Amino acid sequence: MTPEPARLGLRANAGQFSLLVGLNGFVGAMVGLERSVLPLVGERDFGLESKGAILSFVVAFGIAKALANLAAGGLADRVGRKRLLVLGWVLALPVPVLIALAPNWGWIVAANVLLGANQGLAWSMTVVMKIDLVGPVRRGLALGMNESAGYLGVAAAAFATGALAASFAPRTLVWVGAAAIATLGTAISIFFVRDTGAHVAREQLAHGRAESQTLRAAFARATVREPMLRACSQAGLVNNLNDALAWGLAPLYLAAHGASATEIGIVAGIYPAVWGAGQLLTGWLSDHTGRKPLITAGMLVQAGALVLLVAGGGAFAWALVAAVFLGIGTALVYPTLIAAVSDGVQPVERAQVVGVYRFWRDFGFVVGALVAGLVADAAGADTAIVIVAALTAGSGLWVVLTRWTERDRTADRRAGRRNVDDLLADARRKIAPRLEPEQAHQAQVSGALIVDLRSSDERRRSGVVPGSIHIPRSVLEWRVDPECENRNPAACDLDREVILICADGFSSSLAAASLGELGFRRATDLIGGFNAWKLAGLPVRAARESEGGRRLPGMGEPEPVELTERGVEWQSA
Repeated sequence: MTPEPARLGLRANAGQFSLLVGLNGFVGAMVGLERSVLPLVGERDFGLESKGAILSFVVAFGIAKALANLAAGGLADRVGRKRLLVLGWVLALPVPVLIALAPNWGWIVAANVLLGANQGLAWSMTVVMKIDLVGPVRRGLALGMNESAGYLGVAAAAFATGALAASFAPRTLVWVGAAAIATLGTAISIFFVRDTGAHVAREQLAHGRAESQTLRAAFARATVREPMLRACSQAGLVNNLNDALAWGLAPLYLAAHGASATEIGIVAGIYPAVWGAGQLLTGWLSDHTGRKPLITAGMLVQAGALVLLVAGGGAFAWALVAAVFLGIGTALVYPTLIAAVSDGVQPVERAQVVGVYRFWRDFGFVVGALVAGLVADAAGADTAIVIVAALTAGSGLWVVLTRWTERDRTADRRAGRRNVDDLLADARRKIAPRLEPEQAHQAQVSGALIVDLRSSDERRRSGVVPGSIHIPRSVLEWRVDPECENRNPAACDLDREVILICADGFSSSLAAASLGELGFRRATDLIGGFNAWKLAGLPVRAARESEGGRRLPGMGEPEPVELTERGVEWQSA
């Protein structure tokens, strides 16, 4: 039995997409368990006085996560997305044991090495797999949903541990919660998640063949060679630099100014809550306004929020407002950066280049923890926060000054210009529901007319759908308009379902919209085009040598279709 071909899009993959969204919520919750209470555990349970020593767990987490991101990008296509996802969750299983039994702070640091590896592998794969499933049209929205789920998970766990810290030992809250989440995440990944390698191959059909690149080449490309990718990598690093400060130093800063554990939990939770919920809007918005404006605005808002934290002197009310603005700024930046990186590469290159970007982004935890810890020990927490705010603002200016390879869609729209993606999206909103190959096959059985828009050379080279009619795209409207003197009588029935096919399912959508303007209410096209039909194992025959030799192209009738008890048979030539 021929396996069902991979289909791209949110609706087509709603089940798996939703499962991965929920799973990423668990990934985020693993980190959220620590955000309110772990710095306080270092200070109170283990007697650590140095801020740098306490933040060593963030350094360990950041190094492990950054390296895991890089490894995940390099291995995703060779090992498989699902296997790396499962490995990420397996690495999380010892974390609660190490935290529960820790006789010294070194065990906590070791637990965060494994937690960082878990985050790098599991979060990377949920990101990449969702990008694989949804395709290019709604990428920003998909990433917004992914990152939203992850950081709402962070927020929920941070709120819970902060609220319960007055009634239970903070370390107990962390390890019990981690044990439950890690077990559930591992089970879901093993038994319910499906790999998305076939979806990558499906999307790549629209781009032609792509040369494979080494991880070294991808690293150089995203770090040095391409200005837009380079700007995204530095912005990601600085974003997590200030997140490391919010995670490791902010709870200590608030505690030093008299905040209770509950108040610290509220501040630690509201920041990722706003961040997480906001990404549902900002991911979608970046698909319409372009990536660069949101990234720039987000970095500047983050910088302002950190300045506000210091200006408020650590007071709870000021800290709460700062946390809200820090969340807004991060929501503007986080999904947009990954979408921008994904925009700049071909589907088969995506996992590696996104892995390199995520390496630099999460290396920001290392830089942030070191800067925040060392400067706080030497000059005070206020100075450390101001320095990080200045670095964040500088990062936003870097993005402003970078020549973006992504077209400035806002400026184009002001000038009345739209690009082909806009035209394609409009066309697909106007036509009847697009059909997968199997659906088109069944529609043909029921009497639909399949119109092949490809050139004669392309048909001779690749083959044709039996029973279809060949009308080149250049003469389509003239052949199907019932009022045109050059019409083809076999293709002029306005009430008949017409399915247009091209090579990969792009120009056929535009053509179907044009037929709608001519009065064909049931005009639609084939998702993935002829290549998807062929990949699905549906009938294909060789084009005849005489094809294309008529006086006028696009004339004549389709070859006859015979219905039998076994389904459809095409008369042999």
